[in-house]
Amino acid sequence: MVGSFSVLKSLPIVAAGALANVNYPPIPEDLTTPFQQRLAVYGPNAVSVGWNTYEQLNQSCVQYGTSSDNLSSKACSTGSTTYSTSRTWASAVVLSDLTPATTYYYKIVSTNSSVDHFLSPRSAGDKTPFNLDVVIDLGVYGADGFTASSKKKKDSIPYVQPELNHATIGRLAQTVDDYEIVIHPGDFAYADDWYLKFGNLLDGTEAYQSILEQFYDQLAPIAGRKLYMASPGNHEADCSEIPYILELCPEGQKNFTDFLHRFDRTMPSPFASSSSNATAQSLASQAKSLAVPPFWYSFEYGMAHIVMINTETDFPDAPDGKDGSAKLDGGPFGYPHQQLDFLKADLASVDRTVTPWLIVAGHRPWYSTGGSGNICTPCQEAFEDLFYEYGVDLGVFGHVHNSQRFTPIYNNTIDPNGLKDPKAPMYIIAGGPGNIEGLLLVGTKPDYTEFAYADDYSYATLKLLDEQNLQVDFIRSSTGEVLDTSTLFKSHKDAFVSQ
Repeated sequence: MVGSFSVLKSLPIVAAGALANVNYPPIPEDLTTPFQQRLAVYGPNAVSVGWNTYEQLNQSCVQYGTSSDNLSSKACSTGSTTYSTSRTWASAVVLSDLTPATTYYYKIVSTNSSVDHFLSPRSAGDKTPFNLDVVIDLGVYGADGFTASSKKKKDSIPYVQPELNHATIGRLAQTVDDYEIVIHPGDFAYADDWYLKFGNLLDGTEAYQSILEQFYDQLAPIAGRKLYMASPGNHEADCSEIPYILELCPEGQKNFTDFLHRFDRTMPSPFASSSSNATAQSLASQAKSLAVPPFWYSFEYGMAHIVMINTETDFPDAPDGKDGSAKLDGGPFGYPHQQLDFLKADLASVDRTVTPWLIVAGHRPWYSTGGSGNICTPCQEAFEDLFYEYGVDLGVFGHVHNSQRFTPIYNNTIDPNGLKDPKAPMYIIAGGPGNIEGLLLVGTKPDYTEFAYADDYSYATLKLLDEQNLQVDFIRSSTGEVLDTSTLFKSHKDAFVSQ
């Protein structure tokens, strides 16, 4: 079946579902039409624009400007990339020299594209309050996934498919005024669960690819409007997590291939230090040399220094790594301990007088309700001491398909200060936005549990109120109801933290 993709790429029109039961989106007559748009913070004054097309582009270009009818600037890149089982090619362009916190309009150059817009990144040290949404473990809606059954806006609401209106993507569209950026540390689409739909059983290769196309088409109204930061989860690793099927995965569907092609040119290397401290500048430069986006990297946005880590590979006993417990044979993407060397240098470089809030996001948690089966002990052994030593304020995780919030904790010991200036990090799990595997019951609640919810799809919003107060809200996707709210106070009295 793999050979059919070369034929498909040459056809001007192919109806959805033309291959047996596979629900492929239709291929447009204009093969340069951009799909699956995605934006990301790329630097202090830069934004990357990524998209996919149904033919290879020799040159990829984006026009942009601060007015929708005067796109006076243009940025281009050469070449687009694909892999053996994909119908599409990925392109990426970097828009640079942007004025911070300014609305820009952009148009991907094609005979069939439209003008959209985004807010450029806030400069490091900008103390303006802003909101950041957290979405993890989000799968495709519809036949190959799941279907859950007025105030004037300052911004136009992105159009999403009607079946998405009642769930997480629909809520992100309805609340487009309320947040500036999204982080998504792992598990996109759930294409490796293709076999859960009976009609896909004879079409594994195409079913996997069709789910990816469907999902990123569904996500584009959000990711093409908001800066959308990605890192990997276990469902990006291979075409299946079932050992027998795993042995049959074609080369293009192993070892995070789609994730890498989709995000490797859009996620940033860490920024040059925004601190005046020479040691911080040296450590930030070291971290930049060790970063491997989209697997591990950091960026700054206003009051926040945000680090995205890879809980799947590239640390001792990593679950998806070579000989890992998940047996997915993923990675490595760096030399031994490169990710940990990066994290140590990066965390040590953070100047709290510039970016007071230090947030680290990964996929697998080491604190959770529901028993030991939901936690990643090798992750805890690799990362937790670094979180504590360098004063990480908030750890953001998913993998467990529900929403949870914990009192600050280190080495399984609750911080006696609670939310009032703790030394230990506060942790949350935001794995409830919805996917074909459904929600996971809360189960047992360890004594560090402050909130746990698994009755409906949900996600989290981080509200950076000022230099000392960070509010965490959990939102019910279907209604917008605030399920839980808490405020973490940190004095941030030390410029550099070493505990």
